[in-house]
Amino acid sequence: MPKYYFAAASKKFFLEEEPIEEVLRERTNYYNSINKPIDFWLLVDPDFLNSKELSYVQLRIKKPSAVIISTNPVFINWIKLRVSYVLTGEIEKDVLQGIKV
Repeated sequence: MPKYYFAAASKKFFLEEEPIEEVLRERTNYYNSINKPIDFWLLVDPDFLNSKELSYVQLRIKKPSAVIISTNPVFINWIKLRVSYVLTGEIEKDVLQGIKV
């Protein structure tokens, strides 16, 4: 089962208060320039946050939520350092099943 790492915050924080679109666009351009496949996604109100093992996230983040999810733990740690006010974690589920990426 794949392991994913995430940084979670309120949708308002990620999409209105922080320049996360610019950060992700720059990262996408960098990946494209080095021919690296995209290994991160921005999801709004993802269902996997409703799982019992992630109840700590539900209790600390205002709804609706947003999540940057990746297979790269270093990237998620960088996001945490870059924007500060996020919760991070990991999950070993196929959380992207059924989502077009």
